[in-house]
Amino acid sequence: MRDAQNIREVESLGPDMMGFMCWSGSKRYVSDRPYYLPDVCRVGVFVNPTADEVMEKVRELGLNRIQLHGTETPQLCRIIHKATGLPIMKAVSIESQDDFSLCGAYDRADGVDMFLFDTKCSGWGGSGQEFDWSLLEGYDGSNPFILAGGIGPGAEERLVEIDHPKFRGIDLNSLFETEPAFKEISKLSVFINNIRNYEQNK
Repeated sequence: MRDAQNIREVESLGPDMMGFMCWSGSKRYVSDRPYYLPDVCRVGVFVNPTADEVMEKVRELGLNRIQLHGTETPQLCRIIHKATGLPIMKAVSIESQDDFSLCGAYDRADGVDMFLFDTKCSGWGGSGQEFDWSLLEGYDGSNPFILAGGIGPGAEERLVEIDHPKFRGIDLNSLFETEPAFKEISKLSVFINNIRNYEQNK
């Protein structure tokens, strides 16, 4: 997110977190501080940053959580957590059950309290493609996770049927955009209402 009015509109739908792309290589990069920032948890998304780069964006955007979406080592996660005092969500790209083996070292890294499971692709996320959600059965780590990767309209009923003790939420992004970093509120609202209705009727 980076457009102030669009941020207000998305915030009104009641999300738990809102993301701000802090990697300059992304078409969603937040180069300047929006004149309005939401009261919900603000997540800064980084790709292989230095601790100083993270600190700069933490101060600029008033971040509450860090998402590391590159090849950051557990050691770097510890350094960034120590520098910022903020919890870290580590993205892990999934193509097969073998990919969950990467989680072990981060499970034990100070400050990493959550994973984001995304579809493995040639870049750093944003593929708009799902991975096989049945693979989640192979995750037996201690950290909870958020599911990402090509989640869009029509997936609501399948999402609420996911039964995993560490499943905490979903990441909604490219399939709800009219342009990079700008969300289509009507589409997002319908999706969120559908999710809530399915959950109530389970």
